[in-house]
Order: sequence, then structure tokens, then C-alpha cells
Amino acid sequence: MNARPRLVVVGGDAAGMSAASQARRRMGPEDLEIVALERGSHTSYSACGIPYLVGKTVPSPEDLIARTPAVFWRDHAIEARTGTEVTAIDTERREVTATGPGGAYTERYDRLVIATGARPYRPDLPGFDAYGVFGVQTLDDGTEVSAFLERHAPHRAVVVGGGYIGLEMAEAFLTRGLEVTVVDSGPEPMGTLDPDMGALVRGAMEEMGVAVRTGERATAVAVDGGRVRAVHTDAGGEYPADIVCLGLGVRPDDRLARDAGLEIGPTGGVKVDARMRTSVPDVWAAGDCVEVFHRVSRAPAAIALGTHANKQGRVAGIDIGGGYARFEGVVGTAVTKICAVEVARTGLNEAEAEAAGFAYETVVMTSDSRAGYYPGAQPMRLKLIAERDTGRLLGGQIVGRENAAKRIDVLATALWNGMDVLDMSGMDLGYAPPFSPVWDPVLIAARKLAERVHG
Repeated sequence: MNARPRLVVVGGDAAGMSAASQARRRMGPEDLEIVALERGSHTSYSACGIPYLVGKTVPSPEDLIARTPAVFWRDHAIEARTGTEVTAIDTERREVTATGPGGAYTERYDRLVIATGARPYRPDLPGFDAYGVFGVQTLDDGTEVSAFLERHAPHRAVVVGGGYIGLEMAEAFLTRGLEVTVVDSGPEPMGTLDPDMGALVRGAMEEMGVAVRTGERATAVAVDGGRVRAVHTDAGGEYPADIVCLGLGVRPDDRLARDAGLEIGPTGGVKVDARMRTSVPDVWAAGDCVEVFHRVSRAPAAIALGTHANKQGRVAGIDIGGGYARFEGVVGTAVTKICAVEVARTGLNEAEAEAAGFAYETVVMTSDSRAGYYPGAQPMRLKLIAERDTGRLLGGQIVGRENAAKRIDVLATALWNGMDVLDMSGMDLGYAPPFSPVWDPVLIAARKLAERVHG
């Protein structure tokens, strides 16, 4: 009797376990054996919640875990092995080499999912490997930062990098009572925004008591007695620190796939088709390790987000299980909150639109998030970018307070469907004084931009 076909999943978080779960829904344990290999200590957890764990908004690491290995085995007959790192993939022999608690071994597969995620940028500079310098890519990283804060009670934190994770960690440290400095090499924090919108984020952070140092690149971490003491920059800055957090962004972790001979795209992510199939038969890839199709720029992109990872894993699992599904790309939507300030963006910013070859027009406006007479109305800044002549929406950005950021979903929907700003200006959006002015800011901005584009 032939052995059951075996699916091996490399990576036990969002994409990997979504793929495993979807494959199981379509093929029972008698038809498909599923083994997931995860190098960390946990499966299926919310990496996006790590800053809130550090800031104690989320009380416990267990609150971020959706399913444990025991639950996967009990409910889905999926064997998930944590503390097991895959070190090589042999696509000709159809086996992976892994190192686990019992040492090194090989695992055969008939079908393989690569979901190795992304790896953070960690500069090869003096002191960046010192005790007290942390990245926050995994839940283990988050618990390690929390333990350091409890054990050493630091007073001063320096965050290197002003992107989403960097600023969310700045908020976490601020919530814990630390003095916080953010060092970023760009002209303004939040480099995925245009500088004029990033300047609003900087101003809001400074009002909260965060020192923001832009246009400076960190060059070294000073260490004394085995502990970090300061971050030095190329502008001569020296910023005292008891703890340093790296928020310099991530890149697709394509190392296993590249060494195995899989095709890698221009972004550094594993190249896949819409069904998440790689260039090698019976090998799928999903999550932060792959490159995706950007529906606005029409070019490959590498965007690390749990929302995409879960969708891609679902598509891969359906395909493995004999069904049919497609991942139709992204428009680059992202939101975050830094203390009371909400930040959102979708599509292309001005630099990205220029790089993609678009001629464009923009409009920037300020409006209230609710009817002006309704208690709690807060100002919000909204920016839209549209293609010149055609009026097709290319992107949008929002910086505001409560009730502002989720308006980005209206813009993302318009982008997904290739809408013209003139059509957008007439959309039937919900209205009531607690939620919006009678003319929603999205409608006003779309109308103003339509007037500019179409005259």
C-alpha cells in the first residue's frame, strides 16, 4: 500500500498555517498528511500585535496566539513542530533538511509550501549586535523586549527607523514611561507617505513628547560594560539609550527558496503565479517571502502584511487541495496608530507614481472627521493623487485623529476597481453626524481633484 501524500509547510505562522488548514479542509487525514515546521516557539500568532504587547495594551503573549500546535493536531490533524528550522530544500529528492530539538534530520514531501516570511534589516555596524538592541519580527522578539523592560527598567529608548513598526514601538516605549527618540534617515518619518504628510506625523509625535531626528543615519551603537549606552549618527548625533529598537523595515526571506533553485523576482521575493505556485512543480510559496502584483503600478512589489499572508496561504491551500482560487494582487493599503494619531495610505505616493511613469495631479485638504457641531469632531488631513487627463485614482493618504484612518478603505476599494475621481465624487457613502460631515472628506477631495484633472 502506498504511503499517503505528504504536505510539508516551511513556516508556521499566517501564510503557512492558512495553507495547511485550507488543504486539510479539502483533503482528510486519510488522504493527505500535513507537517508544518516552525523555527520559532509559536504558531499562528499576530505579529502586528507585538508593539501592543510591549506597551501592555495586550496583557499576555497568549492573547496574540490564534492556534497552538496542540489545537492544530486535535482539530485538524496537522502536525506542527515548533523549534524546528529548515536549513535546506532539495526539490529533486523532494525532501527538506531541518534541525529540531533532537538534532538534524530530513523530511520527505510530495507537496511543499514555503512560508518563510520576511527578515528585518539589521545593519552590520558597530554595536548593533549588543545586548539591549532588539528587532521585533517575531512573538519571541516581543516577549524578549518585554522581559528586558521588566528586568532592567530602562529610562531611555532609541528607535532606529521611522516606519510602521518603528513608530508603533516608539508608542509602546512611551506608554511604558520611557524617554523616546526616533532616528530616521528620511526627510520625514513614515517614508511610505509623501513628506508633506509625514511632517504631520512628526509634528504629532513631537507633541506627544517623542524626539524625532530625521535626515540622520545611525552609524553605531555605543556599548559600555556590555550594555547599550547611545546611538551615533552620520550627522554627529549622539542619543543616549538604555534600549535600542530596530525598525528599519524587512525584506523577503528568500534564502531557502533561492538556494533550492526557485525563481526569485526583481523585488527579492519568491516569484509565484496567481495560484501561489512557484517555478518548481508541487512547490507553492506564500506570505512575506513572495513578491506580489501591484494593481496600480502594474509592477512586482514586496509588501509584508498579515492580511496578504493569510489570503495567499488560503489560495495555496485551496490549490493544493484540488480547488481553484487566485490571489489578484494588492494596492498597498496600510494603517497604523501612534498614540492618538491615525495614519493610513493606499496606492502610490508621489515618488512611486513618478517611478511608475505616471503624470499626476494631487489635492490636499483638511476636514473634520464628524459633523463640526457633534462632540469629538477632529481635524483630518487627506491627500489624493490621480492620473493626469484620465482622472484615475492612483493613491491616497490620511493623517488624523479618531475616526479618520478607516476611510482609507473607501479609497482602496476605488483603487481596486480603477475608479476615476469624478465617479468617486458622486459615491453614496454613509452619513450621520457621529461619523461624518454631510460631505464626507473623501467626496470633497475627489471632487476637488476631479475639477483639477477634468477642468
